[in-house]
Amino acid sequence: MTQDNTPIRLAKYLALTGLCSRRAATRYIRDGQITIDGRLANHIDTISLTDSNSGFISQEILKFDGVLIQGIESKQYWMLNKSVGTDCRLLPHDPCSLLHLLPASPRLYPVGRLDKDSRGQLLLTNDGELTQQLMHPEFGHSKTYHVQVDRDFDNRFLISMAQGVSYRDVTTLPCKMTRLDDDKFEIILTQGLNRQIRRMSQALGYKVIDLKRIQIQTLKLGELDEGEMRELTVQEVEKLKENTSS
Repeated sequence: MTQDNTPIRLAKYLALTGLCSRRAATRYIRDGQITIDGRLANHIDTISLTDSNSGFISQEILKFDGVLIQGIESKQYWMLNKSVGTDCRLLPHDPCSLLHLLPASPRLYPVGRLDKDSRGQLLLTNDGELTQQLMHPEFGHSKTYHVQVDRDFDNRFLISMAQGVSYRDVTTLPCKMTRLDDDKFEIILTQGLNRQIRRMSQALGYKVIDLKRIQIQTLKLGELDEGEMRELTVQEVEKLKENTSS
């Protein structure tokens, strides 16, 4: 990518911008979430790159769910301590959207989601391939949460959660459970089902009243203040990538 007017497949370009992985880009195109020069994009579209002061950019106007997709930036890795009430969907017209907390540059995208009622660690990056590895269920990467429920629980609850819980049409994979208090526990998941911990607890007769993610793989939330974000250190990124690819 060193010459102007260099054609490149749309899905590859989307991954290079950090919006998503190539696999996710293909899905976004299929679902009509990508437009090119005002029309719905298709899988055979190519775009033309041109060099600019801020990096390589598309000569075409590309949008994802109506939001302009910028050019190819250097890879960035940040962490946010998300507050309750922040919606991880990047919705420009929603005042609660995570989008309004993110800088204009570097452009960052959340790795997965924490639901609006949950708080804690959220990894932000424009590295689409790392996002794909962390999110895809076949890799089985761990995420650690501290959870409080609405009443005290006994050891049978811990055992049932650890063995896997059936609700709706799924049975969750085994996980690691540790008691923190009479009504609090730590749970380490290798799955990422929608509202999984809340639904597991509900299936066993408990309601989650506080849910905080404290760790993704080797990356710990630490003492980062709620609502604040920071760039990851080189060592943190290297360790995360090494652990993710293994």
